[in-house]
Amino acid sequence: MKMHIVGAMKLQLILLSLLFATVGFGADVAAGKTAYDAACKKCHGADGTANPAIVKMMKVEMKHLGSKDVQSKSDAVLKKETIEGVGKMKAIPSAEKDVANILAFVRTLKQ
Repeated sequence: MKMHIVGAMKLQLILLSLLFATVGFGADVAAGKTAYDAACKKCHGADGTANPAIVKMMKVEMKHLGSKDVQSKSDAVLKKETIEGVGKMKAIPSAEKDVANILAFVRTLKQ
């Protein structure tokens, strides 16, 4: 019986470690959605689907933020791209203070 409790506790610690590694310690999804709505929604849409008018105007391909291509990127890469921009996406330095929360919200868009 004691072994099962120890094993279950180890499993919980592993799962919590994975969770924090994925969304960042202390990240707040609700705050991330608010920050996302302010800084990202205009181009990336409320649900991560690219705004067709922006795609057409900028002549770019924008993958859904929940797509495997986007979701497979590391947190570090997504944080860097969010703050510094990527391709024709301009830098959004104002997002830096909320980037962990924004990333936590973007991770909820996984398809």
